[in-house]
Amino acid sequence: MVLYNVTVKISHEKHEDWLEWMTNTHIPDVLATGCFQENRLSKLVIPADPEDDGETYSLQYLCPDMDTLQYYQNNHAPALQKDHTARYD
Repeated sequence: MVLYNVTVKISHEKHEDWLEWMTNTHIPDVLATGCFQENRLSKLVIPADPEDDGETYSLQYLCPDMDTLQYYQNNHAPALQKDHTARYD
């Protein structure tokens, strides 16, 4: 098994919209690729963060092997990342 982790920091202003979009759109789209067996979305608590300019999340996806992860990164990730960037950057 391979754990693929993505860490995202999102501004306080966009946080609620981002969380709803991730839960209802992005994560289902990632899982629909068939490359991952399960996922976890976790809010990170960073004590005494001097730059408290947003919320930080860890997205973790479990896939069976490195070949599957490489396939995802080559064939699916660019379009999915482009959607995220267009919406939140």
